[in-house]
Amino acid sequence: MKEKWRQLMEKDGARTAAASVISILIGLLVGCVIVVISGLASSNMDGKSVWDGVRLVLGGILSTGRDASGSLTFGFNPANVGNMLFRATPLILTGLSVAVAFKTGLFNIGAPGQYLMGTAATLIVALSIPTSAVPSPVVWLLAFLAGILAGALWGAIPGLVKALLNINEVLACIMTNWIAANLVTWIFDGSVWRNLEEYGKTNYIYKTSVNGVVTARAGLDALFPGSQVNWGIGVAVIIAILVYVLMTKTTLGYELVACGSNRHAARYAGINDKRNIVLSMAIAGALSGAGAALYWLAGNTEFAWQTYQALPATGFNGIPVALLAASNPIGVIFTGCFMSMLNIVGQQITSLTAYNEYITDVIIATIVYLSAFSLVIKLWLSGRKKRKAQAAAAPVPAPAGDGKAEKGGEDA
Repeated sequence: MKEKWRQLMEKDGARTAAASVISILIGLLVGCVIVVISGLASSNMDGKSVWDGVRLVLGGILSTGRDASGSLTFGFNPANVGNMLFRATPLILTGLSVAVAFKTGLFNIGAPGQYLMGTAATLIVALSIPTSAVPSPVVWLLAFLAGILAGALWGAIPGLVKALLNINEVLACIMTNWIAANLVTWIFDGSVWRNLEEYGKTNYIYKTSVNGVVTARAGLDALFPGSQVNWGIGVAVIIAILVYVLMTKTTLGYELVACGSNRHAARYAGINDKRNIVLSMAIAGALSGAGAALYWLAGNTEFAWQTYQALPATGFNGIPVALLAASNPIGVIFTGCFMSMLNIVGQQITSLTAYNEYITDVIIATIVYLSAFSLVIKLWLSGRKKRKAQAAAAPVPAPAGDGKAEKGGEDA
């Protein structure tokens, strides 16, 4: 058994998975410690309340509420699981966006801006084309493609700046984020897409369901009743698999990774480094735009057009999703679901215990911060394996006595 485990840990993918799991467990442990300390320091909480908080941190996704005696109950909660999958959909795609850029040596902190541009393009197309003239599935597809294209074009801008002017992509992405925020606000301010029919909704854009454009449930509503889940999660998983194939099985993927490893060496080998830098950021932007499109095409989500007040957290949360997965496209599927689960857990803690909403934000922020340690843990696991290999390959020195005896025999 020990030998099989050693052979498994020699694989890079296994070390990546192990590093991610260790980071998650450390984050959950720290979250439990925070809950215990804050609970014990509170005058209106007893030991039972603190223990309930710990249980919800570890298994809140399976919480089914409280029974007649007031005790927490656990079991399969289809609404929680379905909502987790729904909220994981854009996180998987923004995580892929950051992961692709990481793989090519770039840091795409511009995912929020790309997400916003994808949002604007998706909503405009979905609400502008009348479904009385064009079938709603066709409008859905056009809106989805519009979101992808808008994100790709917005992502290509920092790529062009990096490739042609050698300006750091982080600075360029930060600037394009805020340009996107104000541009989207300007587009929707005073537009015909603002919700003027419902009282108090003037800062919101109509849901796409107003035009009959809704992502198909494909039976998931029967499997997860009471949740918002739809077929968007399936589309996100398919895209993640396609990105994995692109990055690991194709010539283009090899060229992108080669440029990320060493731009100058790639150019010497005949690879067009400037083209690949722009293409990498365009692909990253397209993935963020796809995440926005799938989220807003659900038909039950409302977009607040006053985006200049804050950038969408979904774009930034793609960074820890990618870090936890060590930029592995398949791993991003699971880490995206984990980050979404934390959000559901936070809601459960707030609604079922005396903890306020701020404690859940602290727990999530702590786990997000610790996600960066997955790379450190992977390096530690790789270094440990290397040291063991070197120790096994080192020659065993002969005993000193035997050497002297042989030398003496030769002289005689």
